[in-house]
Amino acid sequence: MKITASEVNKLRQSTGAGMMDCKKALVESEGDFEKAVENLRKKGQKVAANRADRNSSEGAVLAKVNDDNTSGVIVSLNCETDFVAKNDTYLNLANALTDLALNQDTLESFLSAEFQGMSVAEKLTEQTGLIGEKIEIGGFKKLSAPFVGSYIHAGNKIATLVGLSDIIDNAAEISKNVAMQAAAMNPIALNEDGVDASVVEKEIEIAKDQLRQEGKPEAMLDNIAKGKLKRFFKDNTLVNQDYIKNNKVSVSSYVKSAGEVHVTSFERLALV
Repeated sequence: MKITASEVNKLRQSTGAGMMDCKKALVESEGDFEKAVENLRKKGQKVAANRADRNSSEGAVLAKVNDDNTSGVIVSLNCETDFVAKNDTYLNLANALTDLALNQDTLESFLSAEFQGMSVAEKLTEQTGLIGEKIEIGGFKKLSAPFVGSYIHAGNKIATLVGLSDIIDNAAEISKNVAMQAAAMNPIALNEDGVDASVVEKEIEIAKDQLRQEGKPEAMLDNIAKGKLKRFFKDNTLVNQDYIKNNKVSVSSYVKSAGEVHVTSFERLALV
């Protein structure tokens, strides 16, 4: 029977599957829309296996916070192409999965949680079959604090969460601004204490090597290297960085100016 372009497009819009896959499914089902959808789903396991080694570096990274702002989650739903990542159906799926993730504590529990009559892991396999691209969870991060704020960078490529030590009148604005800072500046830790000892050692050695090349006396290296390390902390730890909206103050000073509150933690997730 003749399958029209509008029928193919309708199935494609509904499932996210490729045009030729949709046409083939409609031909096999003799134009029955529901059977065509079922045929595409049946292909899911096989398609997922075939695409297991593909690179899923595109997608959508979303952050959600619960109603009382005490817990937040970031989920990265990854795919292979930017075309799929911008599809409304795909973004709706990413949003629904992130909503579900708010009630899960670990990636493992999230993947096994029930979603639309199946587990999240099974849903990803189904979508891989329907869309024709590798679909997977690229990242999952949770954060809890007395107040949690979030920020999603335009294009859904980066999302951040920030925890504050207390609830103040403008906690939502403060936490969003700091979350925006974390998205833009990509700090490696909250403060000096959060920087891994191996990173500190490496930075000290790099500083000493540079100083030796400049001809500085060996006896002076330790003190000068400590000064360079302090600069490293300022550039790379969230609360010590210059605040992006006012580089005359640090992030820590900006937050303190709002009241008796400080940043307790942050999480950042980005497509790479």
